Amino acid sequence: MVKRYDRLKEIQRLDPERDFLEIYRLTVTHEFPWDITRALELALYRTYAVPSIGRLLDETAELTERSQKRYDDTALLLDTVVEHGFDTDDGRTAVRRINHMHRSYDISNDDMRYVLCTFVVTPKRWLDSFGWRRLCCHELGAFAAYYRTLGARMGIKDVPETYEDFERTLDAYEDEHFGWDEGGRRVSDATLELMGSWYPAPLAPLVRGASLALLDDALLRAFRYPRPGPVARRVTRGALRLRARAVRLLPPRRTPHYARQNPEIKGYPNGYEIAELGTFPTPGIRGCPVPGRRPSQSSAE
Repeated sequence: MVKRYDRLKEIQRLDPERDFLEIYRLTVTHEFPWDITRALELALYRTYAVPSIGRLLDETAELTERSQKRYDDTALLLDTVVEHGFDTDDGRTAVRRINHMHRSYDISNDDMRYVLCTFVVTPKRWLDSFGWRRLCCHELGAFAAYYRTLGARMGIKDVPETYEDFERTLDAYEDEHFGWDEGGRRVSDATLELMGSWYPAPLAPLVRGASLALLDDALLRAFRYPRPGPVARRVTRGALRLRARAVRLLPPRRTPHYARQNPEIKGYPNGYEIAELGTFPTPGIRGCPVPGRRPSQSSAE
């Protein structure tokens, strides 16, 4: 019988540098699958407030015209590496797809490094506020090592070493670069609309209001959203903290939960091929398919 904190004890017996994939997989698929999904959504959302990123995402139209597909593909590609590892055929295919999409556009190394930082820092901050427990130092070390490895596979230079380095890099970049851009605002609005679409139509305004109530003031200013009232913030954040208390009392998850099992993934009811996920742009020709893709089989559950 696995008890509530047994996996934490297992994690603390592992080495964050050597066993980072195992620690990361245990944390995101057993301990916090719902929370990590929400945190990574917020991580990507933060990047829209950097004008060079938000503007490019608007120009590609992937998040404004094909929001659900872009959401599905991003989640599935990133989670393929979690599930299968970096050195498997599926893991390599997923990273190859990610790299092909990014290298088709003129994206600075600084922007790429910042996006990587959001994947490390945002989950920790989310769990500090809304998790049933906080991440331990082994988990923080493993998160840093996991994304250092992903960054290296993506060719990103000057990737931070420790969690603290990731956090300092993220905060400095946001302080310097967060700002208004019409394209970034359109991408933000489309993302909020997408999240509302996952629920019955009468609930969509509530979902949008709750989402805005979770944003910090820097994000609200960058997108020029009105600041939610204190009642909306207290209710939204209080509900998430109540959920965390309830989860703490539940028995631990016995089987891993991967992103492909999330109800928000709606575009592949009959399964998918990893090598077919995402877009196939060529520089200067938005959305132009590239032939000769090598398929790798997977299936949705």
